[in-house]
Amino acid sequence: MLRTARFLSPAPSGPPTLHGGLEASWRRCRQDYGLDPATPALPDMLSGAELRQCCQRMGRILHFAGPEMDRAYAAVESVGYSIMLSNAGGVVVAHRTGANMQRGCRRWQLWPGALWHERGAGTNGIGTCLAEHRGVSVHRNQHWRSRLHGLSCIAMPVYDAAGRLAGAINASTFQPEGDNTNGMLIATCLLQAARQIEQACFMDMYRNHTIMILGMAEGTSVPMLALDQDRRVVGATHAARQHMGIAPAQEVSLCLLNDTTAPITPLRDAQIMAIDTALASARGKVAVAARMLGISRSTLHRKIRSLTGAPATKRA
Repeated sequence: MLRTARFLSPAPSGPPTLHGGLEASWRRCRQDYGLDPATPALPDMLSGAELRQCCQRMGRILHFAGPEMDRAYAAVESVGYSIMLSNAGGVVVAHRTGANMQRGCRRWQLWPGALWHERGAGTNGIGTCLAEHRGVSVHRNQHWRSRLHGLSCIAMPVYDAAGRLAGAINASTFQPEGDNTNGMLIATCLLQAARQIEQACFMDMYRNHTIMILGMAEGTSVPMLALDQDRRVVGATHAARQHMGIAPAQEVSLCLLNDTTAPITPLRDAQIMAIDTALASARGKVAVAARMLGISRSTLHRKIRSLTGAPATKRA
């Protein structure tokens, strides 16, 4: 059994990017979905049986999301927000709110079973986040449907261990005094929760493998690789797959430190990142970094020369 290890934790990234532009979403609502903004109906609700099926299909994500939703709710409760987790289809599968807000959440369909996909509900936090695979903030009259202008919501995408979009984690409020001044703080809480959910799922799936984190995260996905006993990459998160040009859910089986003659390739970039990660974790000691990578010191020296053209400086 391989000892699970992190060679290097990602450095703290900057504040989350919340793209304010919702023009593309409004255009889809008008041109693609043909939604009437004056429609008074709220999002549809699934039956109890349908909701249970959605929860079952979420699998381990729902299990690992629970503690992160609790932490996020503890951070936003004081400003009147509730926390929801949806699946990739926009169905709310889990919810965190206070007893004093439950009636309002039910009235606004901020509740498990509500179907918040963009095609039906128009521009909204969960639906637009899922449609555009990015963090979004939708404040009051930015919602396409006028019926939803009393809501403010922020959402971040959540990815599973195979790099697929699994759903969205969302914070919403219907409080009349609610404003958007706390948006960045709430977005940061959701960003951290989304990363932790993905990491927990990935570490669980590859718990008998060596885990390598390639640099710092730039979005909700952390660039992580899982290596087997032969140091072959057998698993990769969404961010790592994007960097290496591997499609979500595509089977991964490659030798990270294979020789490559191509001048610039996604794999070559990943090799450089892996070596940099190991060297940083080993504080520049080549022998230690080589052991982390499962190769000899001479091989690592050769790889550094071939990939970067620079010799390794420390040999201890």
